[in-house]
Amino acid sequence: MTAPEEDAPRVVRPYAVTGGRSRGSRAELPLEALVNAPPAGLHNDRLRFEHADVVRLCLPFQSLAEVSAHLRLPVGVARTIVCDLIDEGLVTITLPRHGTAGPDVDTLGKVLDGLLAL
Repeated sequence: MTAPEEDAPRVVRPYAVTGGRSRGSRAELPLEALVNAPPAGLHNDRLRFEHADVVRLCLPFQSLAEVSAHLRLPVGVARTIVCDLIDEGLVTITLPRHGTAGPDVDTLGKVLDGLLAL
């Protein structure tokens, strides 16, 4: 018998990971929200499976979209796991600032020129 490969499909269905739950008020947590786990969270014996994976992954931080991609879970499932961890005080989130002025067109052009030069 061979060891399971990293790229093998998940055996557990996504809804089984969350018990079929979704998270009401935080269900709109944006994909770009940054999830941060303090190092102390790694030593929590209550964490199991995907919850522990999220804490390890978010040292120092990952976006919700990255968490979903790394765990190969649908965004809704990753969002529910992150919200569970927020409720337990094991991760924090930083929401994107909307409505703030971004870089000007000249700056973006210089960044593009620099990237193309690579």
